[in-house]
Amino acid sequence: MQKLKTCAFIDGSNIYFAQKKINIWLDWGKVKLYLEKKYDIKAIRYYIGIRKNDRTSQTFLKKLEKIRFTIIKKPVKIITNEFGKKIEKANFDVEITADIMTSLKKIDAVVLFSGDSDFAYLAELLNRQKKQIFVYSSKKTLSWELKLSAHRYFFIDNLSLLTKRRRFIRI
Repeated sequence: MQKLKTCAFIDGSNIYFAQKKINIWLDWGKVKLYLEKKYDIKAIRYYIGIRKNDRTSQTFLKKLEKIRFTIIKKPVKIITNEFGKKIEKANFDVEITADIMTSLKKIDAVVLFSGDSDFAYLAELLNRQKKQIFVYSSKKTLSWELKLSAHRYFFIDNLSLLTKRRRFIRI
């Protein structure tokens, strides 16, 4: 059976918090091998907000680049909410959506690592374009809207390519 031509898009912040919530960390090297076995992967794009002088993130990104992930980054913004609490933000929903939409002529399907309900509308658009969307997230963080819109969804909690690590992400 011929594999679907696919690009993978990873919402770094969303998938980081999904992993943190279930205390299971993806081994991105194994994720890449898993995706290449299952799909005809054309690219793997990882979207991440970067804090100033964050050496941990820089080390992590170098490892991702070494295994040929494309990194899309921007600075983390500090926003003060109405209660005076400072919140870090680096939202990539628009960038991920734009990159997916501009890739559609070259691919049959999209792999999305995120549970964000904001992507439900994108999934519906992809379905109308006869493109499949496979969503990877955790049971605790996959929104019901995205779950209903995706062609298929997978829980990272159940995949054997996971390693249990608490303080670092093994690559």
